[in-house]
Amino acid sequence: MAERRLLICDDEPAIGRFVRHVAEGLGFVVEAVTDGLAFMRTYERFDPSIIILDMVMPGLDGNELIAWLAKRNCGAQLIIMTGYHPDYANHARILAEFRGLSPVTTLHKPIDVAQLRAVLAAPPG
Repeated sequence: MAERRLLICDDEPAIGRFVRHVAEGLGFVVEAVTDGLAFMRTYERFDPSIIILDMVMPGLDGNELIAWLAKRNCGAQLIIMTGYHPDYANHARILAEFRGLSPVTTLHKPIDVAQLRAVLAAPPG
């Protein structure tokens, strides 16, 4: 079985630690970053199978990173996460899918641990 690699990008370190804890418990190798530039550097070297991306961050936001991922023909599963209105995440999901990224899932903060586990444990695709 291929190693499952998760890259988390959220400007709130506590969210990254929480998601890391859950994912490592499911057997993932995890990298967590707190800004868009660190995300870009880590993505290139880490080659994640799943990405959890916060939408609202200082500097490069989630929409800019979605465009960046699309230009690289990213094949990782994308999980869009936000504490803003659920429509925000849904619009970002539509944008990501329009740009050719898939599969795309959305999570709303505060994150429910059972929902997070279910999304991470689901088979790819």
